[in-house]
Amino acid sequence: MRAWQINLQEHFGGGEVFTAFLSRALSRLGVPSTLFVSENARYWRNLALPADAELIPVARAEHIRLPQQRSWLLSHGPLPACIAARREHLRTAIAHMPPQGRDPRAYEGHDLVCAVSGWVLQGLREIGAPAWDEPLLGVAEQRGTPGGEILARSAYAFDHRKLRDRLLATVYPIWLGMRPDRRFEKRAGLTLGIVSRLTPIKQFPLLFGLLLPSLARQAGVNLEIFGAGGYASVRDLKFVLRPLGERARFWGHQDNVGAVYGRLDYLITGLPEKEALGLNAVEAQSCGVPVLAVGAPPFTETIVEGETGFFYRDPRQDGGADFARLIERVSSGAPRPDPRLATAHLARFSFEAFSERVARLLPAVRERLSS
Repeated sequence: MRAWQINLQEHFGGGEVFTAFLSRALSRLGVPSTLFVSENARYWRNLALPADAELIPVARAEHIRLPQQRSWLLSHGPLPACIAARREHLRTAIAHMPPQGRDPRAYEGHDLVCAVSGWVLQGLREIGAPAWDEPLLGVAEQRGTPGGEILARSAYAFDHRKLRDRLLATVYPIWLGMRPDRRFEKRAGLTLGIVSRLTPIKQFPLLFGLLLPSLARQAGVNLEIFGAGGYASVRDLKFVLRPLGERARFWGHQDNVGAVYGRLDYLITGLPEKEALGLNAVEAQSCGVPVLAVGAPPFTETIVEGETGFFYRDPRQDGGADFARLIERVSSGAPRPDPRLATAHLARFSFEAFSERVARLLPAVRERLSS
């Protein structure tokens, strides 16, 4: 059996990290992969794919050439319509986004859909999708090394389908290259970090618009943003954080996230309901960095209150009052938990545990392939 995986994302994020460790788990279980990727994505060779994974860059989904015999198709996100129409194949997908609030028809024409969290699985069941009954979760990979230099890079991931972004993609790197290198140094006080793609699903501008008064009152709290996003997402977040001045700094996408986590006191996540799992929260805990998050799924699946981080009430419900109490407590010297001590919790996110969950999925795939 071979997995014909499809991931046409042009920009790097958690779904692409998931694709890589899923390919490694399948390889360990004797299932090689052919991976169709966007020809505009340049990061796949850096993701430690297994030796038996074949990469095939394509311009668009219509250019994908599938085998004639019945095969296992595995899309990251809903299958493209032209592929979902191929009924002779076993059509499956990994749901990397919660279906709640999205088009319930997204997984029509699929034979099996696997959720990355219990929150996503709940949404799949609500829309009547043919969901596998166990969330696959993810792997707490310690990508990169704790040491090493961190240099500022572009915070923008330009969308070349838009004229504005194409122009900015030409001009902005020239402007950035004319500036002296900015090297990250951890500052005195409490360092909160965002380590994430700056995408609308994270809802960072909305979140920090509500948390800003609390952060502004705590002069010793700094916010460091590691990640890139579309022009509007970055613009809106920068606008919201302007009152913090130099206490909020943007460092762009970083390949060595191990070095980033090693310089944070706490990771802070976005708002929860559009988030599927939060691999950054899992990675941070594996590196010994506790997490501050809204106490709601999926974060209640990935964080243990008081052991691997702290929850606060959704600021849309209380105007940020609970966060204000929390940030005052952690910035005034309250003991910082070490997530690495929560061994049973972290074991759920080990590569071995993930491989075991994939192994439990494979008999169902083989059964459906032969039917």
